[in-house]
Amino acid sequence: MIARMWHGRVPLVRATEYEAYLAVTGLADYRATPGNRGAWLLRQDEGEVVHFTTLTFWESVEAIIAFAGPEYERARYYPEDDAFLLEREPQVRHFTVVDTPECPSPSTGEATG
Repeated sequence: MIARMWHGRVPLVRATEYEAYLAVTGLADYRATPGNRGAWLLRQDEGEVVHFTTLTFWESVEAIIAFAGPEYERARYYPEDDAFLLEREPQVRHFTVVDTPECPSPSTGEATG
């Protein structure tokens, strides 16, 4: 399994709106892509800036490519992102998952393994 992390920063005054926007764009697309094993949205308020990180889990590189395209290490953006983001970070980070303890599912709250 592979973990994919993306990070973006938005002004605090737009953060709640961006969070809702992410739910219907990126998070919905992640979860609808075959091979996606889960998607989490993390938020960190830091003064007048809010950091968002998406953490997604995938069965394979091929599943990530189905979502992000052949240049799967590049961040995937939506046209409306520019109205919120302070900048577009060009890359995402990928990690090989080496241990998967029981944790709550992001959609149901039930333990998964």
